[in-house]
Amino acid sequence: MRTVLGTLSEVGRINQIVLRRPEQAFLSQENIDRQWRDLAYTERPTLTKAVAEYNSFVSLVRDQNPGVHFLPASEDLTLDSLYVRDALVLCPDGVVLCNMGKPQRRHEPAVAGSFLESLGVPVLGSIRGNGHVEGGDVVWLDGTTVAVGRTYRTNSEGITQFRSFLHDVEVISVPLPHYRGPSDVFHLMSILSPIDIDLAVVYSPLMPIPFREVLIERGIQLIDVPDSEFETMGCNILALAPRRCIMVDGNPETRHLLQQAGVQVSEYRGKEISIKGQGGPTCLTRPLVREPP
Repeated sequence: MRTVLGTLSEVGRINQIVLRRPEQAFLSQENIDRQWRDLAYTERPTLTKAVAEYNSFVSLVRDQNPGVHFLPASEDLTLDSLYVRDALVLCPDGVVLCNMGKPQRRHEPAVAGSFLESLGVPVLGSIRGNGHVEGGDVVWLDGTTVAVGRTYRTNSEGITQFRSFLHDVEVISVPLPHYRGPSDVFHLMSILSPIDIDLAVVYSPLMPIPFREVLIERGIQLIDVPDSEFETMGCNILALAPRRCIMVDGNPETRHLLQQAGVQVSEYRGKEISIKGQGGPTCLTRPLVREPP
């Protein structure tokens, strides 16, 4: 059965979503012990604790009753394959497989592509050669406008190739700062999380002024994450539906600001699956189909 993606959104109610369990990404504690330093994790994850955290996270995702699809394990993958958003990007006609800026993750797109084809999701092609794109840098602002972070993980050639898969879509290239350099995990979604068509959480100190002005001109209210909550992933928030979201616990100021804006907030403990690998709830998920917001 062919799966139609339709109008692209980051905030409409999720109908179909792709995940990968820690058991399939981490494989074993021994595998974690071998890989975590090379992948620049801040600490070594513990598999049993990661599984418990992830099960709680999935229960929050299921509150909206989406179709949930779990990607398979593969010996070619690393711990980072837990963060499924990065391996592919969505277009109105299907998905494009990424060419990862982090070389250890190069096998993830092919594994994801084979799985999605088995679900009937059209795979339009791949980012190739010297082009690099990671899904955490691609944010749809509405059905005809997509912002793409120009980072160490997504380069100009990758953005050019991504444009070739789009028709009648405005692509806004967003050059991001050096920040902590090429080895850091820094995507556009590190500083931007849409919550509704007119609401987004941002971290303004690292946001380019022209792009911040674009968001304001579009009538989007910006909730600024305080400095004290940026490192604890206060700016990485998954919208399950308009003004209904999931975030990592330990960010009370950001949660309060969201609630003041009328947002229903759910939290999960994410020390093992998010904080140590620097991948929040948007990174852990690849929504495939959302309702129009």
